[in-house]
Amino acid sequence: MLDSEESNPLPQGELSLQFPASISDTNSYGDIFGGWLVKHMDTAAAVHAGRLAHGRIATVSISQVEFLSPVLVGTLLSFYTRTVETGKSSMKIAVEVWAQCPDGTEFRKITEGLLVLVAINDEGHIRPLPTAYQRLGR
Repeated sequence: MLDSEESNPLPQGELSLQFPASISDTNSYGDIFGGWLVKHMDTAAAVHAGRLAHGRIATVSISQVEFLSPVLVGTLLSFYTRTVETGKSSMKIAVEVWAQCPDGTEFRKITEGLLVLVAINDEGHIRPLPTAYQRLGR
């Protein structure tokens, strides 16, 4: 998942979310909170996993989150997702967050992480993924 930027300087996966960082999402120094970014990484992974699961999903774990640089207000954030692996009911989704500076001069990776989500039914119990997605990526 954690490819070096030198070997692959472009985002991997599909664009799942995109919006600018706003002042309400910053700490007292004017930088975006890391937890705020993780919240939206979870949302992007849920969008991706919901498509695979054809329904309701739940996050099981978030790991390998690595922050590479701070984010300023006005930065356009793009959340890219890709399926790393699927199991009977689970999906391992890689999320990369890329930033376009407010002045448009720089496009860079901000953070990345690996999330595991599971398909659940209406009662909140784990259910199998559609057969076409089971064991994808192995």
